Amino acid sequence: MSNSSKAVVASGHPLVSQAAATVLGEGGNAFDGAVAAGFASAVVEPCLTSLGGGGFLLARTAEQREPAREIFFDFFVDSPGRGLAEIPCPHFFPVNVAFGGSDQEFNIGLGSVAVPGTLKGLLHVHDRLGRMDLAEVLAPALQLARGHQLNDFQGVFMELLRPILTMTPTGRELYQPQGRFLGQGDTLVNQDLAGFLEELPRDHGREFYCGEIARAMARDMAGGDGLLTREDLAAYEVIERKPLELTYGRHRILTSPPPSFGGSLIGLSLALHQEHPSSAPYGSLANLRRATAIMQEVERLRLQGMVSPKTLQAFLNSEQLAQAAATVRLFTRGTTQVSIADGQGNVASMTCSNGEGSGYFAPASGIMLNNMMGEDDLHPDGFHAGPAGQRVGSMMSPSLVLDAAGRVQLVIGSGGSKRIRTAITQVLTQVIDQGRPLAEAVAAPRSYWDGSQLQLEPGFGGEVIAELSRQVAVNCWQEQSVYFGGVHAVIPGGAGAGDPRRGGAAMVVES
Repeated sequence: MSNSSKAVVASGHPLVSQAAATVLGEGGNAFDGAVAAGFASAVVEPCLTSLGGGGFLLARTAEQREPAREIFFDFFVDSPGRGLAEIPCPHFFPVNVAFGGSDQEFNIGLGSVAVPGTLKGLLHVHDRLGRMDLAEVLAPALQLARGHQLNDFQGVFMELLRPILTMTPTGRELYQPQGRFLGQGDTLVNQDLAGFLEELPRDHGREFYCGEIARAMARDMAGGDGLLTREDLAAYEVIERKPLELTYGRHRILTSPPPSFGGSLIGLSLALHQEHPSSAPYGSLANLRRATAIMQEVERLRLQGMVSPKTLQAFLNSEQLAQAAATVRLFTRGTTQVSIADGQGNVASMTCSNGEGSGYFAPASGIMLNNMMGEDDLHPDGFHAGPAGQRVGSMMSPSLVLDAAGRVQLVIGSGGSKRIRTAITQVLTQVIDQGRPLAEAVAAPRSYWDGSQLQLEPGFGGEVIAELSRQVAVNCWQEQSVYFGGVHAVIPGGAGAGDPRRGGAAMVVES
């Protein structure tokens, strides 16, 4: 770990990075900065995250703490329905989101809402590891909720999710005041959320989870075929877990553990990369052939039932891995990420999501709840297959890369639904295997095997694309897109990179 007094933060929005930088500059540590960023992102990235969603934060403290130095805070969503005599047919319905080069269907409505965890998670992390007063940490988000200008990226996201944002009168009043939908350059004001944040240092989330807001949500759910209950909200707890540890060459990678499956899928991808080492430059035909074959094999295994973290871990530790590697033919969703390292050796990688949002707002709070129960990739066994109160698995994978001496070399994570694991893997392999500068690796064009064709961002060579097209179906995008994820990463004591696909921004702070 560097002894530099510089702190560095990378996120998906300049105002989020600035919120964290402000707190770091005022004496806060990495965890104060992450919490400040989490609240700020819920204000300025409403299409990607919300206090009514879920997330994870992977922390590594500068000093050994009890019971552990490395803690994975799991504040993802739970399956709803506690206290219901029977589970009614949930009220959710599909909406199609057109990303430009590929469409994806999502389900929204009251029946898509899972038990939210982000609010409690951020408060828990602050209580556990923060050192600043909560009101100071919340100050940037509170100011932004009272009014901030929408940038071009948020304007695009809002237009994509317009049917969801304007589903209810509350949403229309917020995002379509006087009948005109807000866009780039307009000022978004969320007075209900500002009032909620102003009360939070005194209330500490009690109204949302146990008080009048909780009772109002439960009434709405009961009257609209939703499954979220007062019992669900009152019972929700943040879980502290041991991170999943992977080995990649001489590096140690810490990432999301079970019951989430994103970390295990990244482990599977990296294991296959190790079985097929290559020195071919990123973007070359040999490199892209290798990456495509590995993506195809990971997807094949996932479709064959290799979906649970337990099954994946057993597979990684068995002879089946080598057999799977032998079959790799080298060819002859709304989520946001914050990565922070302070000047004292504390680091935090946090990924939060509201899915695409359910369209439903918790009364008098300005908070749209999630649609995680309608996300097909989170429910491989089928919608509502799990019991009430069960923590839902996730593709989100906030991660740390450590060297052989145990020093943190990289703090990384990504948004992007099903593309999270491929986005992270592609950046990791560039930085670790090829020594590519972080900013270049994050900005480099990405690929994604969607099960039937290879999605390619612009930037790959014409000859490479032509050769690949002879062997697999290829869809070439005309521009970089949020579809391919949003990797925001930092090197402690060094540099940071915000993904240009999502208007990311990195800032260095003299702490």
